[in-house]
Amino acid sequence: MNEWLLDHPWIAFAMIYAGLVFIYNKVFRVRKLPLLKDLIVYLLVALGAGMLLIFQLDAGLPIIPCLAVAIGLMFIVRIRYFMEARQKARQQKKQG
Repeated sequence: MNEWLLDHPWIAFAMIYAGLVFIYNKVFRVRKLPLLKDLIVYLLVALGAGMLLIFQLDAGLPIIPCLAVAIGLMFIVRIRYFMEARQKARQQKKQG
């Protein structure tokens, strides 16, 4: 996989950028920002994605798999919250 990413750096950059944007929006974004501040944040995310691309391609670090694991863990947490909310709703329905 790493060889393929070396041959297609723009796809690797897009994968890293998409993962970072997803993580930012789900974890760190508290409220809607004005358009200019939003643009600045996404520009800085793109710069960070460029740095991580260098780590992925030149240093051989597994950046894309690590982002995939982080997104997978976020998905598991969302499922857990959903299951807990459903269980609480069932308990409230039984009580009242």
